[in-house]
Amino acid sequence: MHTSIDTRRIVRIEEIVSETPTVKTLVFKDDLSYAARPGQFLMVWIPRIEEIPMSAMINFKEGYAAVTIRKSGVGSTALFERKEGDVIGLRGPYGNEFALGKNYKKILIIGGGTGLVPLLRLASFAIKKRLNITMVLGARSKKEVFFEKMARKLLEPVRSSVKICTDDGSYGLKGTTVDIMSTLLRNNTFDCVYTCGPELMMKGVVDLANKNSIPVQASLERYMKCGIGICGSCCLDSLLVCQDGTVFNGKQLSKMLDFGISYRDKDGQRICYS
Repeated sequence: MHTSIDTRRIVRIEEIVSETPTVKTLVFKDDLSYAARPGQFLMVWIPRIEEIPMSAMINFKEGYAAVTIRKSGVGSTALFERKEGDVIGLRGPYGNEFALGKNYKKILIIGGGTGLVPLLRLASFAIKKRLNITMVLGARSKKEVFFEKMARKLLEPVRSSVKICTDDGSYGLKGTTVDIMSTLLRNNTFDCVYTCGPELMMKGVVDLANKNSIPVQASLERYMKCGIGICGSCCLDSLLVCQDGTVFNGKQLSKMLDFGISYRDKDGQRICYS
């Protein structure tokens, strides 16, 4: 029987992977999540607590997917503390997706933290097209680096390069993802840049790509209550991230006054990035 993406499915957590002391990946069986397109998200319900948007993480087992959560607010902490065998609810996947151009041959993927989740799914689609992929994984320090092994394993079948950078230089290259991107652009050309992670990081990536006339796509995060365009909580200028995104291109982002400048909290108040 066909299940609508808007119908909440109850799934059981079958495996929990501790990525760092504050980050976990929860694995579950769900065909709709398994088939999610790169950039799409799920609305994840933690019973009696909250429902929050989460990017759909890949899993190498057919019919399975996952979400990767960083312990932070009420909802994310409650999800972080779930145990194997506990149940959660799912709606979706919702939103648009990263686009791989028909003539693309070489792409650059840049992410940080849990922003790597949709980018790894993107990479899984890009390898099917046999693209040359350079992936940059950024973190503040060595202890916050995760998904490196998965990224290297995933990209083995194609011409690829995985670069790790940390702000403090404790692992990989020293510098930000934008610093590494700037260095890469001196000796390489790319058909498109894809990014997801902290918004200030993405702002730097998008600005640098636009400056160099390289197509760029970014998956944005905003607070969401419904995920289906009703509540308006995820507004970004005149657009809704849940319906018009989460993926936006460089031309769109260059016209958005709030991108990299501010976001809205649960009360709808505009908060500026410090």
